[in-house]
Amino acid sequence: MLREMRIKNFKAWRDTRNIRLAPITVFFGANSAGKTSLLQFLLMLKQTAESPDRRRVLHFGDPHSYVELGSFNDIAFQHAIDRELDFSLSWKLPKPFEDPTGASSDISGSDVTFRANISADGRGTPSVNSFEYEVGDTTDAKNVSVEMRQSKSVSKRYKMTASNYQLKRAVGRAWELPAPVRFYGFPAEATIYYQNAAFVSELTLQFEKQLRQIYYLGPLRVDPSRTYTWSGEIPEHVGIRGERAVEAVLAAIDRKIVPKYRSPGVPFPVMISRWLTRLGLLSQFKAREIAKDRKEYEVSVRTQGSDTNVLLPDVGFGVSQVLPVIVECFYAPANSTVMVEQPELHLHPRVQSELADLFIEAIQAREDNQDRNMQFIIESHSEHFLRRIQRRIAEGAIEPNQVAIYYCEPGTEGAKLHELPVDLFGEIHEWPNDFFGDELADLAARLDAASKKEKLANAER
Repeated sequence: MLREMRIKNFKAWRDTRNIRLAPITVFFGANSAGKTSLLQFLLMLKQTAESPDRRRVLHFGDPHSYVELGSFNDIAFQHAIDRELDFSLSWKLPKPFEDPTGASSDISGSDVTFRANISADGRGTPSVNSFEYEVGDTTDAKNVSVEMRQSKSVSKRYKMTASNYQLKRAVGRAWELPAPVRFYGFPAEATIYYQNAAFVSELTLQFEKQLRQIYYLGPLRVDPSRTYTWSGEIPEHVGIRGERAVEAVLAAIDRKIVPKYRSPGVPFPVMISRWLTRLGLLSQFKAREIAKDRKEYEVSVRTQGSDTNVLLPDVGFGVSQVLPVIVECFYAPANSTVMVEQPELHLHPRVQSELADLFIEAIQAREDNQDRNMQFIIESHSEHFLRRIQRRIAEGAIEPNQVAIYYCEPGTEGAKLHELPVDLFGEIHEWPNDFFGDELADLAARLDAASKKEKLANAER
C-alpha cells in the first residue's frame, strides 16, 4: 500500500510537498487545479515499468498507453525543460523485506521509500541524475539506503553508495556502473561489481510489483452492450474505461467476498447485485450465457418497482457507469491501489453518498481468510460523497487515519495542496474558501431576491 508521495516540477506542481496516502484518499478541487495530474504521474511511472524498452527512462505515453503526456517539455512545470523532475514514493510491503540470497540479512523492514531526480537535455531526452531506495521501518533511525548517482568524472557512468550498510567491492571490479534500467533499476553489473549487493535486484522487483498493483478507472466509462463475448480469460481488472467489467463478473463467479470481519462470505456476482440494489439502481442483476458454447453473454437486469427483466442498455445510463466502479472495488487483486476518477459521474446525489460506503466496505473486505488490504485514490467533485465519509467517521465505521482528504488549488507559482484533517467527530475545521461554492452567499442572494419580489407584489396591491 502506498503511504506517501511527493512530486516537484511536474505539470501544474512546483512542489506538492509530502502527500499522505491513506486507504481512502480523496482529491477535491476546481477544474484544472491539478488533481488529475497526480493520478497521471503514477500512471506514467506504471507504464514506464511495464514498457518492454528497458533503456527508456520515462514513458510519456502513446495511443496504447494508460496516459499520453507528450514530452518532457510538456510535463515540466511551466514547460521549462531545464527544471529537474524530483519525486519520492513510499509504500508498505505486505511482509518485511528479505534478501532472497540471505547475504544481507541485516536489511529488513516493511517500509520502502524510493526517490529519484531526472533531468532532460536540450532535445528533451530524459536521464537519471540519481535514484535511491531506503528500507526499514518508519520509526527506525538505522534504515538502510542505497543510491545510484551520476558520476561527475566519467560521462554516462554511475556510482553506487549505501548508508548504514557496507558495500564490498568484488576483487578486480573497480569500475563505475552503467546507466540504470529505466528510472529505478540497478544494472546487472551492480551485483557483479559488489559482493553483497544482490539485494538491490529484489528492491527493483518490489518497486515494479508495487507499480503493477496500481489500477486506473477513468471518468468516461464505456456504453453498455446488448451482448458480451467472453472466452474464459480472467482479466486483470475491469479496464481503464470499465470495458471488461462484465467479463470480470463472469470470471469471478466462484469467488467469495467477506464484506467485513467475521461476516459470511458472499458470492462475487451476488456482491455486485447487492450493491446495485443498495444504491437503489436495480433490484436484480445477472450475467447469463445466451446459448451453450456460444461464448456470448447478456446482462439481464430489473429496475426497482418493475417485474420485468430487461437488458443493461435499456435502463438508466448511470447503472452502466457505476457498474465498473463496484466490480473493481472487489475484483482487483488484493494489496492493489485503485485510482478512480469521478466515480459519482451521472449519479443521483443520494447514490453519490452511498458510494462512500462502497469504498469503506471495500477496504474492510476479506477474501480467502485474508484482508484484501485495498487502497483507493479518488478524484471527486461530490459534496455528498464527502459528507457521508464524515458521517461514517463520526459513527466509528472508519478511523480518521484511514482517510486522507485534500483540496487542490491552482496558482501562478504552482498548484497548492491542502490536507483537510477530519477529527473523531467527522468535523473538518480548516475549510478552504468556496470549497463547494459559496452557499451562504447563494442563500443571502435568494432571500434578498425573495424580499424584493414580495415588496414589489405588495406595492402593486
